[in-house]
Amino acid sequence: MSGLPATPASSVPVLALGDVLLVTLQGELHDATAEQLQDHISHRIAHHPVPVGGVVIDISGVEIVDSFLGRILAEIAANARLLATRTVVAGMRPAVAITLVELGLTLPGLVTALDVDRALSLLGRGPGSAAPAHPEGDA
Repeated sequence: MSGLPATPASSVPVLALGDVLLVTLQGELHDATAEQLQDHISHRIAHHPVPVGGVVIDISGVEIVDSFLGRILAEIAANARLLATRTVVAGMRPAVAITLVELGLTLPGLVTALDVDRALSLLGRGPGSAAPAHPEGDA
């Protein structure tokens, strides 16, 4: 159903790339779907066959982030941190960043990266792996 508004969380893919979970958000994500996705990610972290080393949430396909979705992203990061997993949000558009600042959302605990490759590097996976530029809790 490409091009259509949000669908149930089960259709938002949460792909396992080794010990990293990759979530790609496309288009508008309705509130109920965002909450279901939050629960789904926590469940996947807790029940993954190997300890999850990180979660990458690619929002490059999201044009608008409201205060609710911003809060959900922060809560996903907080839940993951409680489960000993780091979260990196990748692909934030400049307009989304400006909106989050205007809304006063600081997104504590979230590390950001320009793209998925850099997000994987921040998690110590992939070429050019490096320590995070912004340690968790400094956001």
